Amino acid sequence: MVRIETDYIKLDALLKFAGAVMSGGEAKTAVAEGLVKVNGETCLMRGKKIWPGDVVEFDGEVIEVGK
Repeated sequence: MVRIETDYIKLDALLKFAGAVMSGGEAKTAVAEGLVKVNGETCLMRGKKIWPGDVVEFDGEVIEVGK
C-alpha cells in the first residue's frame, strides 16, 4: 500500500512515487499506451486524480492507495 499525505495524487506522480516507473516520461508513455488500469479500467489520463481507496495496476504490480 502506498500512503499519501494529500487528499489525492495524480496518476503519473503516483507511478513515480510508488517506484513503478523511473521517470515522469516513462509514466506518461505507460499511461498513453493504455498499460495502466485504475480500479480495473484502463486509464489514458496521466493527470487523473487518484484518491485513497483507489487501486492502480501496472506491469503486474498492484498499487493500493491509502491515507
